[in-house]
Amino acid sequence: MNEGTRVTTRCSDDLTPAAALFRGLADPTRLAILRRLADGELRVVDLTGELGLAQSTVSAHLACLRDCGLVAGRPEGRQMFYALARPELLDLLRAAEQLLAATGEAVALCPAYGCATEDDR
Repeated sequence: MNEGTRVTTRCSDDLTPAAALFRGLADPTRLAILRRLADGELRVVDLTGELGLAQSTVSAHLACLRDCGLVAGRPEGRQMFYALARPELLDLLRAAEQLLAATGEAVALCPAYGCATEDDR
């Protein structure tokens, strides 16, 4: 593909849901929340303490994950306990960790999506 060539995807394409899933998982805060929830249910206050983030930030990310069907909330009294909604998500996260281990730093250094500095691009 030429550098100037763009690939366009219509919403009806078969890959659109997968792309949306990976966009949802692309945020470091959402990944951190999912990693914490992999160990069991937590409340927003638990996540804010563990992640050092504001309640509004954690709540917004939980809402995104809930809207995507990845996280579910269980009310108990005046509290809401959040957990992974799908056990398959753990398999996906484990597979991603294995892939990252196998590729070394190649993904992190990717000029399009990695952590390369402006000087590296």
